[in-house]
Amino acid sequence: MNKKKGFFATLGAWFKRAFFGGSNTMAQEIEHDPTQDYEEIVTPIKQIVRSFFERRIAVIAICVVIAMFLLTFIGPLFMPKYYDSYTEVTQKNVPPTMSMLSVPAKLKNDIKMIDSFGSFTVGLSNAGDVYVWGATQLGTTGLDMKDIPQEIRDAKIEYVAAGIDHAVAIDENGKVYCWGYGKLGQFGYFDPGENPNILVEPDELLNGTIDVANIKKVTCGYQCSAILMNDGSFYLWGNKNVYQNIENFTSLEKIQDIDFALNFVVGITDGNSIYTGKRGLYDQYRANIGEKAIPAKQFLDGRKIVALSTTSSNVCGELDDGTLFFTGDFASNSVPMPALHEGERFVSICSGTYHYTGLTTEGRVLSWGGNILNQCELPKDLSGASRIYAGAFQSYAVNDNGELVGKWGLKGYLFGTDTYGANIFHRIIQGGKMTMTIGAVAVIISTIIGIIIGCLSGYFGGKVDLLLMRLTEIVSAIPFLPFALILSAIMAQSDISENKKIFILMVILGVLTWPGLARMVRGQVLAARENEYVTAAKAMGVKEGVIAFKHILPNIISIILVSLTLDFAGCMLTESSLSYLGFGVTYPRPTWGNMLNGANNLTIIKNFWWQWVFTSIFLAITCICINIVGDTLRDVMDPKSDRDK
Repeated sequence: MNKKKGFFATLGAWFKRAFFGGSNTMAQEIEHDPTQDYEEIVTPIKQIVRSFFERRIAVIAICVVIAMFLLTFIGPLFMPKYYDSYTEVTQKNVPPTMSMLSVPAKLKNDIKMIDSFGSFTVGLSNAGDVYVWGATQLGTTGLDMKDIPQEIRDAKIEYVAAGIDHAVAIDENGKVYCWGYGKLGQFGYFDPGENPNILVEPDELLNGTIDVANIKKVTCGYQCSAILMNDGSFYLWGNKNVYQNIENFTSLEKIQDIDFALNFVVGITDGNSIYTGKRGLYDQYRANIGEKAIPAKQFLDGRKIVALSTTSSNVCGELDDGTLFFTGDFASNSVPMPALHEGERFVSICSGTYHYTGLTTEGRVLSWGGNILNQCELPKDLSGASRIYAGAFQSYAVNDNGELVGKWGLKGYLFGTDTYGANIFHRIIQGGKMTMTIGAVAVIISTIIGIIIGCLSGYFGGKVDLLLMRLTEIVSAIPFLPFALILSAIMAQSDISENKKIFILMVILGVLTWPGLARMVRGQVLAARENEYVTAAKAMGVKEGVIAFKHILPNIISIILVSLTLDFAGCMLTESSLSYLGFGVTYPRPTWGNMLNGANNLTIIKNFWWQWVFTSIFLAITCICINIVGDTLRDVMDPKSDRDK
């Protein structure tokens, strides 16, 4: 204890004891004299922190709360570009899966062809075996595309193609098979007189065979299918309500190519234009995405169209000189086609829902177009490709031996998709950010009002206390939920922007939830104003407002912090309740409440459980953990509480 110390060591020890407590220093000084009776001295803050972290449940709860904040506020920075109003009709109600790129092991080294239009993909081996992977369950139909009919399993298949809810296969003998959902004309026999909206599957396909050697192309759309022969004849059938121009093709005898966009059938008749049966739809061509479009005849300048590939809203055409052109609608963030080397040409082109993938004469594989789900992000080590195939949001590269040498694009959805095809995990993150922001701002507003009114009422007493407490009782008497619903309904009928509605919602939550905190602060101030330090401050002539807000308030801040924490969880639940009832933040901007409101029907609850289960779990866990943190803070900040409570 009497050991001499240097000046800086002594100064450092004083500083440490002044700000962090002297227990550790003193313990070191008496380390060599264990006979001394020593009681550890810690600061109040250190004692609160120590007591808090001695409670395992509280530690777990605060870690979860921090993780939720990081996920909702930092997580979006690492997500693909997000759009509140994003919809994708081909990806509706997809269950949680990460298997959309998972080519079956038996197919990986023996690939003949791969095709996809929606959430599942079909593949064909050189041995004639059919495989299906991805999100294979078809909504509420009870059907699973993995349940391939036995007659298809027993046959040697030469061609396969996949639609949104059905698939087509043709065996080596020319027999056409279909499976999946077929009640809207996708396949099977229909009486044309009973349902005029169905272009029935040709009897030749139902009861006969076709020449396999003469098949040029087999393709499927949303609920339609087509088989194109080398001689220009074709078979086309399906749901007319989806493709209203489908009947324009029934009068044609010969075509050079055919494919399906999302709402239109497109084809080539004479090589001079893209045929849809409607004028003005695809009559402006451009050399690349983002370039200026010019009239088709001027662009072609005598060249002929020999093939086409379609996404949901645009077409990529191949010309007889080996160049490409584009027509249709393109998103502003679509990736242009990469530049080719001198003399390089494409040998094959395939398309997904929004993107194109091409193989060049130099063996290079290129992807371009819509890239919102990383469809255009090719593997860095991709090489040796001789064939390419595109799924809805995926692409595959295969070598000469039928071996898979590369795959890229959408792997799946961790929490599935909603009824609009949006990624639920992304919407939960964005919705949590909105829910927590509204809850936090509302708590800040209510806390400021509650502290001011509570401090003034408790410190000054008398008429001030009487007036402010009557005001508090009036606000407390307002039925919160009905009042908030009425105000929200009024806003819904007025011409107010969504951002202003959200701001007003935060103000409503804050203005109507402060009375409880005001009463609590008033009670604490009433007790604290009788303390000696208050009397001393008055004797020194300190102003009354300074005493109330700079002397008394800091001494009751622990109670306010606890109330603020608990009120935060309450405001989150209230916002979620309002949004769930349809009176809070409205679609498409997500919150946890309106996401649950969107799942509020029997069909979704019964069949699409992932649309409400994950959102409910996030909301419940966050609110429970915040309440646990608040309860624990109340216990550790109260000196009279039982430590082992």
